[in-house]
Amino acid sequence: MSNLYVTLSDEDEIVKFEMDDQSGNLKNPVSFPVSGKPGPLAKHPSGQFIYTGRRGTNQVSSFSVDPAGKLHQISEIGLEADPCYMTTDRQGRFLLSSYYSGGGVSVHRIGDDGAAIEPAVQWVKTGTGAHCIQTDPTNQFVFVPHIAGAGPNAIFQFRFDDDEGFLTPNSPFIETPSRQDGPRHFCFHPELNILYTSNEQGCSVTVYEIDLKSGTLNALQTVPTLPVDYDGDNSCSQIQITPSGSFLYAPNRGHDTIAGFKVDASTGQLTPIGHTPAERVPRAFSIDPQGRFLYAAGLETGRLTSFKINQQTGELNSFGTYPVGASPMWVLITPIN
Repeated sequence: MSNLYVTLSDEDEIVKFEMDDQSGNLKNPVSFPVSGKPGPLAKHPSGQFIYTGRRGTNQVSSFSVDPAGKLHQISEIGLEADPCYMTTDRQGRFLLSSYYSGGGVSVHRIGDDGAAIEPAVQWVKTGTGAHCIQTDPTNQFVFVPHIAGAGPNAIFQFRFDDDEGFLTPNSPFIETPSRQDGPRHFCFHPELNILYTSNEQGCSVTVYEIDLKSGTLNALQTVPTLPVDYDGDNSCSQIQITPSGSFLYAPNRGHDTIAGFKVDASTGQLTPIGHTPAERVPRAFSIDPQGRFLYAAGLETGRLTSFKINQQTGELNSFGTYPVGASPMWVLITPIN
């Protein structure tokens, strides 16, 4: 059994479902009030704590998670700006946040009780459109993509001190795409030294090789997320890869589909699978820890669709739709320990 959490920005709450690991069905929804337009969610590596950014009040709330998956707030602290993404480092000692409108990133220490602590260890100004932040699998480097248009169309590269939580600009500091693709979110291949970005303006996915000595990126491949005959409005949102590293998915907002890709086991490069219809404006989604199911939320419909992932082809087959509430902003799945 796992728990699936969805933040509802316009309803000021987080809703939790129990997820059957065998069937993928969701049941027993429970709501937890969280004021201030909750948006991004992050889980602690221990599975015992969850964090949510409150975008309307520039705060983060820390929650302990009881054995039933219920959330119990243990702290709330102020942030420098409106947080659009949050994650912990690999050891769970620091909470890293990015700020789209605030144009930067921050690092907060996490206490022994699991609560994020103020003031911030560090606040770094980068540029408008800082949309995501994560440490690499070695916990030595940090990447921060920035979209195009409102932002600098770049990925900022840092070295990370996982003892003190400090970010230091790497050399080179900025990786700039060859086109105005607008890197937004990213994920790592579970075994290869590969990073994938979803490109908001470019409506594409770029494959980067990570140099583990220098902590810098080298672009290998960019593939479109849209059919060649589509000429309507669209932008990409999040991106995730299955735990096996076999398949990768990136939703299209406008075309309202989920683009799927088969991942080459030796190179990490991508081959398109196809496009699966989704709820209108599929902003947020998540893949279960076993890589068998994908859940995508429609920002404009307030519904969550469940898909079964074909383990041979990567194709998505829908098998359920659940009303969740207004403006679902994030989907997070955690196994029950």
